[in-house]
Amino acid sequence: MLGCALAIIATALLLRGWVLHEGYFYWDDFILASRAAREAPWSAELLLASHDGHVMPLAFLVTWIVTAASPLGWGLAAASVLVLQALALAAVLRMLIILVGWRPILLVPLAWFALGPLTLPAMAWWSAALNALPLQAAMAWVVGDAVLYARTGHRRWLASSVVVLLVGLGFFEKAIVVPAVALAALLLWSRATGAGPGALRRTWPMWLAQGLVLVAWLPFYYLAGARDASWDGLASYPRFLARAITDGVVPALVGGPWRWERWQPSTPWADPPVVLVVVAVAAVAGGVVLAARRRQSSLLVLGSAGLYVAATLVPVAAVRGGSGTAIEIVLSLRYLADSAVVIAIAMALVLVAPRRVAHRARPTLVVPVSLAVAGAVFLAGSAWTTIAFSRTWSDSPARAYMEGIRASTGEGTVEILEQEVPWAVLGPVAYPNNLASGFLAPLDDRIVVTDSVTDLRMLTDQGAVVPAEVWWNRRILPGPVPDCGHRITDSAPRRVPLDGAMVEHGWTVQLNYFASGAGSATIRFDGEPGREVVFPVEPGLDTVHVRVVGSGGTLLLRTLEPGLEMCVGTGPVGVAVHSGE
Repeated sequence: MLGCALAIIATALLLRGWVLHEGYFYWDDFILASRAAREAPWSAELLLASHDGHVMPLAFLVTWIVTAASPLGWGLAAASVLVLQALALAAVLRMLIILVGWRPILLVPLAWFALGPLTLPAMAWWSAALNALPLQAAMAWVVGDAVLYARTGHRRWLASSVVVLLVGLGFFEKAIVVPAVALAALLLWSRATGAGPGALRRTWPMWLAQGLVLVAWLPFYYLAGARDASWDGLASYPRFLARAITDGVVPALVGGPWRWERWQPSTPWADPPVVLVVVAVAAVAGGVVLAARRRQSSLLVLGSAGLYVAATLVPVAAVRGGSGTAIEIVLSLRYLADSAVVIAIAMALVLVAPRRVAHRARPTLVVPVSLAVAGAVFLAGSAWTTIAFSRTWSDSPARAYMEGIRASTGEGTVEILEQEVPWAVLGPVAYPNNLASGFLAPLDDRIVVTDSVTDLRMLTDQGAVVPAEVWWNRRILPGPVPDCGHRITDSAPRRVPLDGAMVEHGWTVQLNYFASGAGSATIRFDGEPGREVVFPVEPGLDTVHVRVVGSGGTLLLRTLEPGLEMCVGTGPVGVAVHSGE
């Protein structure tokens, strides 16, 4: 038995490891790595930060460790996911042993959880895995602790459950559901196995302790970063639920969805063939009827699992739903990953429940053969679904972009001005995280984003560092001083007019100048808001490119060292583009 269970887990880890090998960082991964590169590991700015409404200090800590050890290195990030996946599988195996005992039927829910596709999308995406896998592990572990505490009364299971709950909350606020799931699982286990009605009475200290943890944690969560829900979002719930069940959960129960669709830069979403949906609905309905006829308490157990699946989509609709929200958000399946633990619990409790009297004396080969065929179909479908997902997920513009950057910066540090990264890697909706200064913070030994450069270069969408030039969107008008142009001193900001006004944006100013010595100067637009930028000045004739954010038709320049003078001539002010060299 142990060998079979370990073989299932090893197979699952091999498959998931292959998916991770084919995958890469995606979207939020870069945002988390950027924050980790810019903040100290034990700082409140890192550990107590809110990421899109998520408060997850332990996930940030793991991100910091991985980023510090291997900046934007996918190998170590993927390894961290595989470790978390192994912990989740171990926790589920432990839970099933506690619920079912060392019996062959244990392998059914274990194989379904370990090899099934419902947890696959959340595992493949690093930032999602840092939430989903610890939640799965915490849920399974605390369920096991609850049953052990009811059986033995040993307080070590109480202490274990509290510690694991705290760890789960540190990775994902959704771990708030863990006590409720554990309590429901305990009551259903007690009913299914005839353990007696005293289970709740014997375990009340556990629920009190976990309740106190939640009471202490909730104010912290709401102060740190809770997102507002909306009634408009909840209006999406019926649509979310219907499609999540028919196109997501039900096909996944039988090894689907078999097929995934994707448009960049989104994540893949389930797109099961109609025939699979029909067959899956029929198979699941038949399984429910068979379980209800043969096993006591089956409808209560399966209904509770269904209720959890339905409930888990409520916060998704409330926070992310709305008239403009695409249904693909729930068909990505990552919001349903923790439902896999609940479904595995339900399978185990149905299998361990006593047979109904009418079916106790009717040995037949029909059911075992049917289960064997169903198992083979599930395994084949799951393997196909996993391969199909990996093929879709492995198409990564971010991988090509980062490989290009590493190839272009292999001979030394490169300085560039601020620019956006490609939309397919991190789009404008992520602003300001889509700016190179934040995105590339983990690679500051290779590429530095600065306010001014002498040699203007920029990154292409393929990550190559290429020469650049400034478009003449506007130009600096010739100055009034003969043989100088615009004389810039340290006495007061000098107004340097352009040939037209500029809207608020990040513009590149090409300053062609002659300086009396070395030092520094400042530049800004005269419009509001205008951020003053300090740039270095070299003696003699030179050119510097400065990125200035602001608006207006005039530049304000001033030197910072006493006696330092600059003569500024005409030059372009506009956007930086590839020069084509």
